[in-house]
Order: sequence, then structure tokens, then C-alpha cells
Amino acid sequence: MATTRTAAAHWEGSLKEGAGQVTLESSGIGTYDVTWASRAEEANGRTSPEELIAAAHSTCFSMALSNALANAGTPAASIDTTADVTFQPGTGITGIALSVVGKVPGITADQFEEAAQDAKAGCPVSQALAAVPITLETRFEG
Repeated sequence: MATTRTAAAHWEGSLKEGAGQVTLESSGIGTYDVTWASRAEEANGRTSPEELIAAAHSTCFSMALSNALANAGTPAASIDTTADVTFQPGTGITGIALSVVGKVPGITADQFEEAAQDAKAGCPVSQALAAVPITLETRFEG
């Protein structure tokens, strides 16, 4: 069964002097301020489209990896993923760096690396962002 999730943005003013908010409509868990400065300079308590993409990508990748490991009969004790999304004003999103630490009893570091690479390729968010270079660094804690 397909699902649809919705977020809505409201913006007032010009790009550099204006400000807006993004609301996570489907979950209702919050409304977050956004400005050009929070996107292109320092966050200063505001979010950006790139931070929201990083949240989506790190979560999706963790879920994909967790699922693959469980389906292989070696469920993870824990998976911690960070996604760094780089934004270059005037160019756009130039790259995404995923970094994952996994605690998975019963497999080797090489098996974890292989599962992580497969999850990166199979994660729906990775697939949606395929126009951007995506790197993956793994650390295995057994």
C-alpha cells in the first residue's frame, strides 16, 4: 500500500532577506523556521532543505540496512547513521556523505560493509537523490 507524506512551506520576502517556515503536516510534530542564512551560512537555530534531506537519508538508509541484516538472519543490535548534505550557493547540493556505525553480532566487518553498500544502493532516498554523488563510510563494532 502506497503512502504519501506531506510537508508545507510558507515564505515571505526575498530570498536573502526573507524568512519562512516548514511544517511537517503528516506527522504534525512541528513547524521549523528557515532562512537563506540558515541554508547558506550558520544554522542559528533554524533548519534548511539540506538538513531535512539529511534527516530523511540517514533514516531511510538505517531502515534499509536494518531490514537487509534482519532478512539475512543477523539482525543489528544498533545502527547509527549520519548524513552530511553539502550545499554550495549558486551550484546546489554537491554531495552527500553517509557514515554508519553498526553493532551486528554474528557477521564480519566485510559482511557489514557489503550489506551497507547494498543498503545505500537500495534505499529509496538514495535512489531519489541519485543525481548527487553519495559516499559511504562504515565502522563495524561487531
